[in-house]
Amino acid sequence: MLTNGIKPGFSDDKLKKIKDPKIGRDDSGYYIYTTNENVKVYFGDYYGFLEKTEIKAQKALADLRKKIKECPVDYEETLSYLRAKKIIVEQLLLNIYKYYSDSVNLSAIMSPWCFGTVVLEKIEIYKDKLSKGQIHDPNIPDYPYFVLRYIDEIYKAVLLEIFEFPDKAFSMRWQYTELLKRYSKVLSNINMSLQSVVMMLKNSGGI
Repeated sequence: MLTNGIKPGFSDDKLKKIKDPKIGRDDSGYYIYTTNENVKVYFGDYYGFLEKTEIKAQKALADLRKKIKECPVDYEETLSYLRAKKIIVEQLLLNIYKYYSDSVNLSAIMSPWCFGTVVLEKIEIYKDKLSKGQIHDPNIPDYPYFVLRYIDEIYKAVLLEIFEFPDKAFSMRWQYTELLKRYSKVLSNINMSLQSVVMMLKNSGGI
């Protein structure tokens, strides 16, 4: 259970009722061969990792709130750095709550490194939306340049520290990103080819 009372989405009682060949059980408990990686991950280990990470993130957030409150308002760069770090930690916590409580999608269960890459890309997307003014965040001041710049500079290091991952952990994400890009390119090429065939048929009077 997380510190705010959220319970794991896939409890043992729930797992007993799920008929899925990817889920198994042995002396160490229930496990799954994950959707993205096809590796064996124990539900208990995964939830334990999220619980440990949540505690660290909550401590980091409390420290940041204290520092922001005590920081003089004219220390613009220092405040921007603290606010950027606060945004990163808050986004991490939101994703922990989301994936920990998910009781529907088995794809929410993954290895710690895979979860780290998911959060990494979620923060990149969030930062992009902030820069375009598509979403409002209370941590963003009227002039957000420094905050956005610091997010770019520190988000990987902040996550690696909280997760206690080595630098190479995030290099794995390109496997998933590149795979998606390849599928997207293939589908795009197929679509373009089909459009060319249709145009040829139209020009020849075939349709």
